[in-house]
Amino acid sequence: MTSVIDRREFVTIIGGSMLATSLAAEAQQAGRISRIGVLLAASPTTATPNLDAFREGLRELGHVEGQTYVIEMRWSDGEVDRWPGFVSELIRLGVDIIVVPTTGAAHAAQKATHTIPIVSSTAGALVEAGVVASLARPGGNVTGLTNSQVDLSAKRLELIKEAVPTLSRVAALTSTFRP
Repeated sequence: MTSVIDRREFVTIIGGSMLATSLAAEAQQAGRISRIGVLLAASPTTATPNLDAFREGLRELGHVEGQTYVIEMRWSDGEVDRWPGFVSELIRLGVDIIVVPTTGAAHAAQKATHTIPIVSSTAGALVEAGVVASLARPGGNVTGLTNSQVDLSAKRLELIKEAVPTLSRVAALTSTFRP
């Protein structure tokens, strides 16, 4: 029987494994607890499944919350203007890494620090927004996954047209990049 996971679970698992690799190196060096700063675009009630998957991924890699790492979470409740303040708080707390969900959050974190690693979990248009140099070689302190909406838009339209050949109009809703 085939097991299917949704996109968010996949992204969470991949992001968790990237973080865990970084955390393992630091924890082994000093025997100390790593601090993970996590910015979340939603509210605590809507993001719980993703956080649970993230924590499970860290557990599978041998990490124990409270013993090898702690998570400092900041919830924006959809208010992107809160990103810079949250990033400043996380920096003051001495986080070892910052996980960001959106391009705007990545941009805010990058403006605030060039030394703390920033991991994108699902941000889109990182290249177009100037956050990274390229997907192949991001440079700087930002890495992770991107949701390549811009690159895939033409292909998606092509697939829609193939699926519904009589289609004459398509409407698309999108949000614009806000740093």
